[in-house]
Amino acid sequence: MTGHKRQPMQALMEDATPARRILLVDDDIDLSAMLREYLESEGFRVETAHNGVDGVAQALSGKFDAIVLDIMLPRLNGIEALRQIRQTTDVPVLMLTAKGDQVDRVVGLELGADDYVAKPYYPRELVARLRAILRRQVSLGAPRGSIMQSGKLTVRVAERRVSWLDIPIELTVTEFNMLVSLLRAGDEVQSKDDLSLGALGRPRQSYDRSVDVHISNLRQKLEAASSGDVGIETVRGVGYRLRSAP
Repeated sequence: MTGHKRQPMQALMEDATPARRILLVDDDIDLSAMLREYLESEGFRVETAHNGVDGVAQALSGKFDAIVLDIMLPRLNGIEALRQIRQTTDVPVLMLTAKGDQVDRVVGLELGADDYVAKPYYPRELVARLRAILRRQVSLGAPRGSIMQSGKLTVRVAERRVSWLDIPIELTVTEFNMLVSLLRAGDEVQSKDDLSLGALGRPRQSYDRSVDVHISNLRQKLEAASSGDVGIETVRGVGYRLRSAP
């Protein structure tokens, strides 16, 4: 055989992997067109919406792997759009926030955003954040059927399901990843740096409250579901540790 170069197995596998579908919700039409072109050059399939109402409707269609959602949107702002999205789906959401606007970042994270990127940003940074979210969504390195337990708390890792006494607990992608990280640590304290790398897929930055907000959300959900029998202990200056009643 001549004139045909055999592709490496890894390349063949990548070619066979369906492109991840991204919804970009931003009212800046020119910026959206430029970013869409960049994301598509990186192998993503991209659709756009330019106001919050249309963004929510498309986000709830169930056909996207992740949402990139701007805070400043007409008709329905990004915070309210996120609130409505989270009432129905745990699809990963990456928020676009104004540089230095800590309030919007914290509110977005509290409402269930998985991560954020501050404007202005480099497209390469946005792609890195997206890939980190999608990578953590796909696999946590557990074989199918793998089950983790802490007292009456059950986590089916590959299926990404959590329950307390067989009653489901709804978690976002990032909250689920943090719970698995805490379970794997056992009695050891997980540092904020480790949780950021494990659950967000990126190093923690100075003054970044992302881990703290996600842990706070996770703690509230666990304590509400278990009536306080399972929770998360804060080890000041170090990190967090899961605790549960026998």
